[in-house]
Amino acid sequence: MQPTTLALAAALAAATFTGAHADTLKKVTDTGKITVAYRESSVPFSYLAGSGSPAGFTVEITNAIVDAVKKRVNNPALKVEMQPVTSQNRIPLLQNGTIDIECGSTTNNSVRGKDVQFAINHFYTGTRLLVKKSSGIKNYADLAKKKVASTTGTTNAQMIRKYSRDNNLDFDLIMGKDHDDAMLLVDAGRAEAFAMDDILLFGLKNNARNPADWEVVGDSLQVEPYACMLRKDDPQFQSLVNGVIGGLMKSGEFEKLYNKWFMSPIPPKGQVIGLPMSKELRDNLSAQSDKPAL
Repeated sequence: MQPTTLALAAALAAATFTGAHADTLKKVTDTGKITVAYRESSVPFSYLAGSGSPAGFTVEITNAIVDAVKKRVNNPALKVEMQPVTSQNRIPLLQNGTIDIECGSTTNNSVRGKDVQFAINHFYTGTRLLVKKSSGIKNYADLAKKKVASTTGTTNAQMIRKYSRDNNLDFDLIMGKDHDDAMLLVDAGRAEAFAMDDILLFGLKNNARNPADWEVVGDSLQVEPYACMLRKDDPQFQSLVNGVIGGLMKSGEFEKLYNKWFMSPIPPKGQVIGLPMSKELRDNLSAQSDKPAL
């Protein structure tokens, strides 16, 4: 059977965005739209705070990038489509052209750097544990031979698996499809702890039904940067995105955004995460590095 015209078109489109020379700005110009990704539960970066549009620190960064794209392609009426993504599908959807940029809570590391291009790092974090206060768990050794949740497709799942193996802790690792799902595993008693980036754990805790029931514990296993993801080999779009993020850092607007989402009440409950800017991030306001984690 011959493939349909639609299938051929899809194959050609995929080839365009997985080839040696992606050109996001040309794609946006030709189609009259840009498709941006968002996360549903990466508080306070990109998340659904109710029935409306996604909100968060990196949603505002994305909006600034979209405004710059509209100016670059000279189309103030450019259509902006929003696409939810998960830890598991975010890279494939970027590579095949379904989304044009992903600014959420994605770790910039050298393995992912083989498949995508990262922009300037906009946050630094490390793996810790979210537990019920009543559990008595304070660190990783308390979880020996117990069930530990993490999120499918994350570096944290790899990190906690390696830590368990290296320290003979024999964790029974169970995976949630997203961060809310992994937290629910702990809430339902199917896991004793949720291993994830500490900032996401603070956000989830603060938005929980009863925040006082939860606490973030454990040593930070590593320091990893977050950065927006773009397609590889697209220097014009990379330059635009880095220009926007770097401009926000240089002007002081980035720090204002940080204080809005990390040091002030955020929707939907008006909770304050209360996490001052780290030394690594403050240093990167000047350095503007896209250096990956190993």
